[in-house]
Amino acid sequence: MDRRLFLKTGGLAMLGSLAGGASLSAASTVLQGGSLAQGNDPKASAAAAMNHFGVSESDMRKVLAAALEKGGDYADLFFEHTFTNVTGLRDGAVNNNSSYIDFGMGVRVLAGDQTGYAYVENVTLDDMLNAARTAARIASGSTKGKVAKLVHQPVKKNYYAVTSPWEEVSVKDKIPYLQKLNDKIFALDKRVSKVNASQSDTTSHILFCNSDGVMYYDYRPMVTLRAGCIMEENGKIENAGAARAYRKGYDFLTDDLIDVIAREAVDNTAILFQAIKPKGGEMPVVMGAGGSGILLHEAIGHAFEADFNRKNTSIFSDQLNKKICNENISVIDDGTIPFNRGSVNFDDEGIEGQKTYLVKDGVLTSYMHDRISAKHYGIESTGNGRRESFRNMPIPRMRATYMEPGNVKEEDIISTVKYGVYAENFTNGQVQIGAGDFTFFVKSGYLIEDGKLTQPIKDINIIGNGPKALADITMVANNDKIDNGTWTCGKDGQSAPVTCGMPSALVSKLTVGGES
Repeated sequence: MDRRLFLKTGGLAMLGSLAGGASLSAASTVLQGGSLAQGNDPKASAAAAMNHFGVSESDMRKVLAAALEKGGDYADLFFEHTFTNVTGLRDGAVNNNSSYIDFGMGVRVLAGDQTGYAYVENVTLDDMLNAARTAARIASGSTKGKVAKLVHQPVKKNYYAVTSPWEEVSVKDKIPYLQKLNDKIFALDKRVSKVNASQSDTTSHILFCNSDGVMYYDYRPMVTLRAGCIMEENGKIENAGAARAYRKGYDFLTDDLIDVIAREAVDNTAILFQAIKPKGGEMPVVMGAGGSGILLHEAIGHAFEADFNRKNTSIFSDQLNKKICNENISVIDDGTIPFNRGSVNFDDEGIEGQKTYLVKDGVLTSYMHDRISAKHYGIESTGNGRRESFRNMPIPRMRATYMEPGNVKEEDIISTVKYGVYAENFTNGQVQIGAGDFTFFVKSGYLIEDGKLTQPIKDINIIGNGPKALADITMVANNDKIDNGTWTCGKDGQSAPVTCGMPSALVSKLTVGGES
């Protein structure tokens, strides 16, 4: 499609949505999460996807051939059309909205250990050929790969089928939910002085093909709802919030969801008035169910990504198929949880979403692989090749990372701790891959004294070493939980939506950064 025509069409669609819910063009409507686009008729689905992007199979084969003309082993094309709407509430009223469109395609070429990548914000044949030849010059070899016949891969199981697409929803439809959220938070506690809330929805059309002949189309929804709460009591101000994020359509917004987020936002803020900063030092830490999955993400998740292990920079590079923790611990990275923020029908390299055991009964059984690392290890990809957008090449990334439940109750775990902390709400974290040292921030939790939760605590850092922390998990509860917040993972300058989860677990020793 001509770029000017595309932008005009997309802009009109967004304006229509703002004014009263006008749908996109006919080509887009065919692709709105329906069976035609994602499974029942592969030929019709492929044709609809190519029509959406204004390209033909002949065009794609020509671009793939150009990408391999300098001797590449493999090439792929990644087309993306994403549009996002954000509606915000401040000072008691919905008073801002923004919409934007992203459109383009990227070309990747692999030649041995070399990777060439280039992208264009257009899909004219000349522009795509130029990008392909640029990538080819970056990754060149002595053996020229061939382009196989493109065969469309239907979605065998759609993990985020949408019945109420965001393209058909206007701002007027969203405003009442944000207003209810604001009013509910104010009604729950007289100390509330300010509420900030926002709802965002993103819809991505993805078309992928490669020189091996794999082609797929994926319709990817995403929605988030956030509430920030500020309270004041006797001149003291505290703030916290709550959020949910899923790959869902308009049916995500319900009165029940509003009630849950409002209650959480108020409770998470109110507890901070009673909270203290505990004395720092090394001590037992009980990780609460759900958001404690950040421990898995930071302490071991990144170190299990296969690019770090392929390059021998991960502390787990020589630990595959070895026992690394208690035999009662199993850790999974999963792209198949229905409507989960981290789920993928296909990853960004054409590999179907799947569930991967990273640790099984205490043994490191698998890394998280993309095509490059899978070829290096001589195995199949685990479907972890992900990218932020068409401007980026795929790399191994987490999806939903969680621990399976144990066989004891949370209260039994707490009862074994003489003095320590219970970590409940978390924010950001980071890790040094080579050394395995990690840190993350605990917004709130409790002191544990003589086997009981006592004084609320806030604003502490947890510091540890990944392999040691994993080995120091001595008890795991039976209350497994996925935290469906707005978790976003950063790596190599790219962001990716993820989730994490964990049952309550006792780590016998971690460093708590509190008061001296």
